[in-house]
Amino acid sequence: MKKYFVLFIICFLSTLLYAQEFNKQLTAARTAYTAGKLDDSRFAMQQMLQELDMIMGKEILKLLPAKMQDQNVNTKNDNVTVATGFVGTITHRDYGVENKMVNLDIISNSPLITSINAILALPLIGNSGDHKIIKVSGYKALVQKVSGENDRTDYEIQLPLNNALVTLKAPGYTQDQLIAMANSMPIDQIAKMVQ
Repeated sequence: MKKYFVLFIICFLSTLLYAQEFNKQLTAARTAYTAGKLDDSRFAMQQMLQELDMIMGKEILKLLPAKMQDQNVNTKNDNVTVATGFVGTITHRDYGVENKMVNLDIISNSPLITSINAILALPLIGNSGDHKIIKVSGYKALVQKVSGENDRTDYEIQLPLNNALVTLKAPGYTQDQLIAMANSMPIDQIAKMVQ
């Protein structure tokens, strides 16, 4: 019980720290704008948006299940990275051990969104031999065969949510097991956060 209390306090204090950083960047942006330093104001606003993305990624991690199939979460590997420019925020979580690792990545502003949505919109292309269109919590997703170790067939699911792409990889699991893992995630709540 004491461990949970300490963990709660740490999470609470880190949220306060992010809020203070956000307010600091907001104040810096306003000050620079008032002084006519538009470039400095833009930079401060960019920093502020990155802080928001970090907070959003950490909140998404809190929503994710503690287990996927028979694998426990590896919270020590949780990671939220903000990449300005090409992609937005990369939220990563994995489950299990080395040879049965389940990987989950949520990437905002993913460059693959357009191509995945195009495949999902065209049923003739979407249901070919190596991939097919499925529904995960009411959202269209693409499940694909990928080459695994030792000539094993593995699968991955790519699920576009607004401007974010959820990718779930589970080497060593069947397609049905992977779909069950995807359906165990709170997709509706994640979709609300990334919109």
